[in-house]
Amino acid sequence: MKKSLKNYTLRYITIIILIVIAVWATLFYAYIIEEVYDNVDDGLKNQKIEIIRAAYQDESILKTDTFGINQFKITKSNVKKKHLEKSTFRNELIYMPYDDDMEPYRILTTYFYGKDNQMYHLEIRTSTVEEDELKYDLATALIILYFLIIISIFLLNTLVFYRAFKPFYQILDKLEQYQFGKIRISEPIKSNVREFNLLDTEIDKMLDRNEKIFKQQKLFIENASHELQTPLAISTNKLELLLEDEDLAEHHLITISETKESLERMIKLNKALLMLSRIENNQFEAIEKINFNSLIHEISEELTDLMSFKGIDIQINEHGTFTIDFNVDLAKILLSNLMRNAINYNKSPSGLIKIEVYQHQFTIANTGKGKALVAEHIFDRFHKENDAVNSNGLGLSIVKTIIETNKNINISYLYSESLHIFKIHKL
Repeated sequence: MKKSLKNYTLRYITIIILIVIAVWATLFYAYIIEEVYDNVDDGLKNQKIEIIRAAYQDESILKTDTFGINQFKITKSNVKKKHLEKSTFRNELIYMPYDDDMEPYRILTTYFYGKDNQMYHLEIRTSTVEEDELKYDLATALIILYFLIIISIFLLNTLVFYRAFKPFYQILDKLEQYQFGKIRISEPIKSNVREFNLLDTEIDKMLDRNEKIFKQQKLFIENASHELQTPLAISTNKLELLLEDEDLAEHHLITISETKESLERMIKLNKALLMLSRIENNQFEAIEKINFNSLIHEISEELTDLMSFKGIDIQINEHGTFTIDFNVDLAKILLSNLMRNAINYNKSPSGLIKIEVYQHQFTIANTGKGKALVAEHIFDRFHKENDAVNSNGLGLSIVKTIIETNKNINISYLYSESLHIFKIHKL
């Protein structure tokens, strides 16, 4: 699944921060625990010095061979001299009658010579219950702090990224709303980030260039179509006169007839291009309340002979009245192109056109090719199916252009139950 730039960046930053803080918290915890044990060990070392000094002054202390109130014991030892003055530390669990439980202790072990030149083994212990509670409290505090820092960083990053990327999303909105040939009101974005300002400026320049090229192409098509009308009409008339000449051979008449058909297709293409140009130039401005139910019946009657010739039946089911503010000429062109498309791509004979009219939508469905069309391209200019020999590929493109002139309706295509369905619905 695709992610937004903000979430994509924030995810990686959060993961990195999680790892960094986790490493920092672990090192901090280890450092504090080491400091705690250092303090405990320093206390035990200090006790060791005091006990050894006391043993030199009072030899009865050397007979303390069990842990008592003073939490130390001294026993005779025969270890080598190299162990003298060396202290080792260990942690050990010792049974505590009061709690009836095993509690942690820190134990110092060392060796020393007594006044009688005898080697003695000294063990001193101290409870580390408080230190263990400190470790637990410290670990809990670090975990809570860890999550609080992460939540705070996430919220702050979200806020910062939202403010930082706001100009970027404004640029995206500008691109999404842009349409060729439409009046574009462009205001420069307000940002302190040089890259965003540069991006906005360059996009405005690109759109202006594209708009200029689009207008030039549209003007060229319009002028070329106008200029072609007269020579095409003259050529067609002359070919019709030649077809009436009885002195021409049959194969000449066939050639002229085929040429005339090609010219007629060119005339249709020329008219379609002119129609597109007029629609895009907003030359159909008169708007009125249109009853599409009545208009559907009117267009159907006009095409009755063509449908009868091709053996196509039509069904019109009215479940409501579809009315909308529209230009009447464009409404007729819209319905006519949809109906002719349903006829041209239908089965012949035994074909069917099914029209369903509701209050908020109407559909025009037809039998035909036994699989769905490519919905992404059927409204493209000059797009046509392989078997559409006589089509110029502009019929549905004109429909789409007409729909785009009115912001209150939309068109969609689907294939269902062996029917190709075009649905016009209110937004």
